[in-house]
Amino acid sequence: METNLSIFKVFQHSDEYFEQLSNSEFSRRYVVKQVLFILIFSFIYGIVMGSYNGYLQSLVTGIKMPSLIFLSLLICFPALFVIQYIIGSTMTLYQMANIIFSGIIVFTTISLSFAPIVVFFMITTDNYEFLKLLHVAIFTFSGFFTIRTIINGLTFSCEKKNIYPKLGLKVFKIWVIIFAFVGTQLAWNLRPFVGSRDIPFELFRERESNFYVAVIQSITHIGQPNQKPNSSR
Repeated sequence: METNLSIFKVFQHSDEYFEQLSNSEFSRRYVVKQVLFILIFSFIYGIVMGSYNGYLQSLVTGIKMPSLIFLSLLICFPALFVIQYIIGSTMTLYQMANIIFSGIIVFTTISLSFAPIVVFFMITTDNYEFLKLLHVAIFTFSGFFTIRTIINGLTFSCEKKNIYPKLGLKVFKIWVIIFAFVGTQLAWNLRPFVGSRDIPFELFRERESNFYVAVIQSITHIGQPNQKPNSSR
């Protein structure tokens, strides 16, 4: 069996990738490798994201981004693993973690690929609300491919390796919704990420409103760059 497994095979050779991850020898080895790449990519994107509001915000957001990802997984992953085990999954902890991390690799890679576009708009516009919505759009777009990757991995484990139950695919779709709510709520509590230039630097902001109200407010204010921004993100 090929031992030189690249984590980026998940983009174009997913069956080969998931075949090798189903081997316990590979699954343990690549948990660390995938975590490392997720940390690096999310940190770099965070640096770019926070650079709108200076060096300090850039560094803080660089730390917040991987923290957001791994804290969300830490909160939600145990429930997914236990439920899948109860309904008949024989996947090991490492195998399931690798499939989830494969999706996160896709998420961080796609998000990072948009960094030049983010930099372009930071240089050419001073509309804080627009920049916030741009990041939300990038995360939503990346999240779509993340979910597709994980479903492909679970489907492969179900249909070709027979170590994952079909019911588990339906459970995962419910789990994704829970994960999304946990992630957005956690992001709201960790804000700001972009940081408004009109507000002094803050490590965290007071709890108020919620993520979804903030998005609606940003859409409402996007054409009013001179209006005082809300305190979200």
